[in-house]
Amino acid sequence: MKLPDYEQAVVPRHKVTAYLLSLTHRDGRGKGTFFMRFGFTINNWEQLAHALLRHAADHEVAEVETTSFGTNYVIEGDLVALDGRSPRVRVIWLVATGEQIPTLATAYPLKGTHND
Repeated sequence: MKLPDYEQAVVPRHKVTAYLLSLTHRDGRGKGTFFMRFGFTINNWEQLAHALLRHAADHEVAEVETTSFGTNYVIEGDLVALDGRSPRVRVIWLVATGEQIPTLATAYPLKGTHND
């Protein structure tokens, strides 16, 4: 199964710049270090957003979780990086209760995979 309405999925700028690519965010700095190793930066944040959207289009949903906020869709697979490598990542999309459009919740490297 694909992410429902993935063609309309939203990647908020602040989620990328202040979290996924931040080197100072308490929870995000490890993610920032990871994604920057593959050529993504705050200055080109749109390219990471595009890669995450492509990831949703290219891969199947691995898991669906219902929470009090809505439904989380977990997608795992290779992310097309700027430097030509393809790190394996887990990306979680949230469809909030009462909404239909998926919004990026988080993304991070898959543990136990070789992401050099």
